[in-house]
Amino acid sequence: MGASVTARAHLGTRFVNMSKLPTTQHKHTPVRTCIVCRETGAKRTLTRLVRTPDQGVWVDPSGKRNGRGAYLCSQRTCWERAIGSDILEKALRTTLTTEERQRLTEAMAQIANVRN
Repeated sequence: MGASVTARAHLGTRFVNMSKLPTTQHKHTPVRTCIVCRETGAKRTLTRLVRTPDQGVWVDPSGKRNGRGAYLCSQRTCWERAIGSDILEKALRTTLTTEERQRLTEAMAQIANVRN
C-alpha cells in the first residue's frame, strides 16, 4: 500500500489524524535591544524614544508613535550615556538640540525613579 501524506497515530484499533489535534500556541513577545548596553528585553520593559519629522525627539510611552525609534533600558547609566554622547543621535539619525536633551534628562529622572 502507498504511504499516507498526513501524519497519523495509531490509538487502539483506529487511526487518528494528527494534523487535526489541537496544538499549544505560544504568544510571540516582541524583543528589542537597548542602544547603549545592547541588552535585549521585551518591548514593554524598554523605553522607546522617537524622532518625528515635525516635533523632534520625544519619549514614547505607548511605543506606537510614528517616526524613527530607539530603545533604552531603565538603567540610569544607559540614559546618561545616550543623552551625553552621540549614541542616541546616531540611532535616531538626527542632531539633538539643547531643548531635547533637557526634555530627555527630565524623563530620565522620572523613569529611573519608577523602575529602579
